[in-house]
Amino acid sequence: MQKKILSQNRKARHDYFIDEIYEAGIVLSGPEVKSLRESRASLKDSYARIKDGELFLYNMHITPYPFAHNLSLDPIRTRKLLMQKREIKRLIGKTEEKGYSLIPLSIYVLRGIIKVELALAKGKRKYDKRHALREREMKRELDQLKKKDIK
Repeated sequence: MQKKILSQNRKARHDYFIDEIYEAGIVLSGPEVKSLRESRASLKDSYARIKDGELFLYNMHITPYPFAHNLSLDPIRTRKLLMQKREIKRLIGKTEEKGYSLIPLSIYVLRGIIKVELALAKGKRKYDKRHALREREMKRELDQLKKKDIK
């Protein structure tokens, strides 16, 4: 079961602590699917919300497909996400907790179906980001020292 990643939100793991990851389907029109298959989408600044028991994705930009002349859609329109009702109910309780939000991590194709990977995430503070960067740099330096010792 190979999944082909079409678009990723690389900044999400830097800006948020990821608690849980969910998979959701997405409702798209034909030209949007073709545009996505060409990886012409951006998840930057996008988020998901639950409204009236349904899950929606906001601010995801899909570049209009250039050969679709008969249908012009708003590139950042709100799109419905498809999840099982019990998962949505569980997410309602989790997102009402202080500081939690639903952030899309990636869009991918799995067995011919386009899916969105959603994360239940809590925002990082500025000092948390600096701490993570410091740890990454220390790990990199240790790895370099180990390589020098081996040679």
